[in-house]
Amino acid sequence: MAQKQPKVIAGTPKQLGYSFPSEWERHSGTWFSWPRPEGISFPDKHHTVPGNLAAIVRAIAPRELVHVNVPNGNYERIVAAQLVAGGVPRAAIGTRVRFHRIATNEAWCRDHGPAFVTKRGRDGAVRMAIVDWGFNAWGGKYPPWDADDAVPTRVAEAMANGDRSIEGRCDGVFYPRHRGAGVVMEGGSVEFDGAGTVMTSEACLLHENRNPGLSKKQIERFLCDYYGQERVLWLGDGIVGDDTNGHIDDLARFTDARTIVTTVENDPKDENHGILHDNLRRLQRAKDADGRPYRVVTLPMPGRIEHDGMRLPATYANFYFVNGALLVPTYGNKQRDAKALAILQDVVGPRRKVIGIDCRELIWGLGSIHCLTQQQPAQ
Repeated sequence: MAQKQPKVIAGTPKQLGYSFPSEWERHSGTWFSWPRPEGISFPDKHHTVPGNLAAIVRAIAPRELVHVNVPNGNYERIVAAQLVAGGVPRAAIGTRVRFHRIATNEAWCRDHGPAFVTKRGRDGAVRMAIVDWGFNAWGGKYPPWDADDAVPTRVAEAMANGDRSIEGRCDGVFYPRHRGAGVVMEGGSVEFDGAGTVMTSEACLLHENRNPGLSKKQIERFLCDYYGQERVLWLGDGIVGDDTNGHIDDLARFTDARTIVTTVENDPKDENHGILHDNLRRLQRAKDADGRPYRVVTLPMPGRIEHDGMRLPATYANFYFVNGALLVPTYGNKQRDAKALAILQDVVGPRRKVIGIDCRELIWGLGSIHCLTQQQPAQ
């Protein structure tokens, strides 16, 4: 039987009433792309990284579905065994954890995965569509990236053909294009307050390796039109060791419509000190869509994390909201880990459990929990 192709939706999400939901809104599931030894993200770590990943899946699966992209049945069996070895209940495999035969080059689903936008229909039901941005492996750094670039459309194809394991209905796909080419945008480069503001960084989205033919105003227009937002809040540079040119999910995050948590390095001798204090000053001057200042809460940095003499982009800001919990990366510095977890628990309140997950293996891939995950909104 011929496979149905997802509908290509004309117009923009904003024109049609869709917007990108805030991460703390209810999810139906979380998407992962499982790392392969053939990839370049975790050299000499593929025997240890699955344990870190399993800990993340173990925390998510009781709260929402987990969708895992794998290239074929052999990988599905291997990953299932890795998850069970990492403490995921065997009964969850195939029920709470569901596999999809979608090939990827690397594991960073936040950046190449489907960007789900939603709107509420006249009948009160939530409608959903996918925005398929262009992906070029963080400015052409790590070829090949063709499989990663195709992931959003592959997910939409599965939904169009009635893949019931996804448990969602998809209206179709938006393809942001400029002069015939796909506009490059990674999920880790944007952050949303749920009230019309998208936050990003100049270092990333204005870098010539992403969209060299677009001006700042044009990039703002694409952000607003295809994420269904009203305004853009710009930060400056990214942290040392971040190969994405400054993803926002390493720097500052919304925890509700009025609150931003941002990383700060208080040691003036540290390379991140000036970078992060400049971003803090920008946030302290920022206003929300109603002209009110945001509540700005500072998070410590975890200290210098290195591997083979290379500084890694470790940060507590790379947390991820799931239903009823907040998953926060930790890095083995007990005092700083505990302080960050306590700050975040105070910020999100008692109704959401803050869970620390050791990410010392994962950070060797230059990313952490948020970088690996992409949420699917509830309908």
